[in-house]
Amino acid sequence: MTTYDPNNIFAKIIRGEMPCTKVHEDDVAFAFMDIMPRADGHVLVIPKAAARNILDIAPADLAALMPSVQKVAKAVKAGMKADGITLQQFSEPAGGQVVFHIHFHVLPRWDGIALRPHTGAMEKPEILEAHAAKIRAALADVR
Repeated sequence: MTTYDPNNIFAKIIRGEMPCTKVHEDDVAFAFMDIMPRADGHVLVIPKAAARNILDIAPADLAALMPSVQKVAKAVKAGMKADGITLQQFSEPAGGQVVFHIHFHVLPRWDGIALRPHTGAMEKPEILEAHAAKIRAALADVR
């Protein structure tokens, strides 16, 4: 397994060196809109701890991250008025990982609507912000 690269794009987002449409931040997690969403309201949740993926993250860091993943998932479902949630985590290239900082995809799902394919097409910033605003508003009510 390759070591963690502190200059990956998500590490740069956490440090404020790259822009993002932020949804949530707490002591251990940072959540932001995926710029190539497979569903409206697709959010990424990452730990502030440096870890490549599920295979190398410290168990304590993973345990500390999961309440934030759950909180964001609840807000995504509520804010986007979704019927359900798909949670994805990819590890290593063979597992589909592209950015090598552990991250969870939170995808709102609606009955009868398939996920869009990953085409590499970037969403317009104003649409990402509109979805983020709905999710941030829903965060206030998440328990």
